[in-house]
Amino acid sequence: MKEHRIFAAFYDRIIASVEKKVLGRRRRALLGPLTGRVLDVGAGTGVNIPYFEAASRVVLAEPDGAMRAKLNARLGQAAVPVEVSDAPAENLPFPDASFDAVVCTLVLCTVADPERALSEIHRVLVPGGTLVVLEHVAAPADARLHRWQHRIGPVWTKLAAGCVLTRDTAASVEKAGFTFTSLDRLRELPGWMPISPMISGVATKPL
Repeated sequence: MKEHRIFAAFYDRIIASVEKKVLGRRRRALLGPLTGRVLDVGAGTGVNIPYFEAASRVVLAEPDGAMRAKLNARLGQAAVPVEVSDAPAENLPFPDASFDAVVCTLVLCTVADPERALSEIHRVLVPGGTLVVLEHVAAPADARLHRWQHRIGPVWTKLAAGCVLTRDTAASVEKAGFTFTSLDRLRELPGWMPISPMISGVATKPL
């Protein structure tokens, strides 16, 4: 997989303000209660690591070597046992039903094939398992931001490690066979930011 060295070098600084004002508390609320075996898909620079508080073990899957180097430097922040994998979301090298929960935070915008990624996530989750999502999504079709997202989208994707601004991730999650038990559509980021709006939710795999 191509390494995004420049993006990885600046990523934490780019999102620092948003993390402090919005995303940090969302991550804590979503990830803190997770128990059992947890898979963090597209773990990036390891921003989620300190928020896992109750899991028995967390696998941090990150295929981009530059991002993974940043993640490895954060492992000391972990409060639970963790291990690192270079697995891509679309081809998870884990047995069926091997995780109690899977986490996707700001990753389903970047995967090349979100449908395949969600199919793999569905496969590795136990029946009744939990999928946590914190993702930015396409603005409503009648919003000015929607037009702006489409206008700058191709350039943004090249600059931001493949990030796509116009995905309907909630619909993709449901299409993959999950049922949302909670789903918030967030307008907490400044309206001009192309990664607004966002969704924050918990979905389950049927028993």
